[in-house]
Amino acid sequence: MDDYKEILKKIGHNFRVERIKKNLSQEKFAELANVHTNYIGKIERGEQNVTIKTLVQLANFLDVPVKKILNASYKYQKNNQP
Repeated sequence: MDDYKEILKKIGHNFRVERIKKNLSQEKFAELANVHTNYIGKIERGEQNVTIKTLVQLANFLDVPVKKILNASYKYQKNNQP
């Protein structure tokens, strides 16, 4: 059974994968999404408990279904590589 920390890491990893697919740096993604760069970094490292509202907004911005971001089947790697 997953704990919330592992789930946050998986969500963060999924955001990172999708951001990289769009060729966006964390800085550019943050700028375009109107959030702070540190916030994006914390989400991607699984350190930020993102709200449902923010999760939906960021997924929509990346043009990715929310269920794909929540999908735990992506393999999370400790070094945060997609």
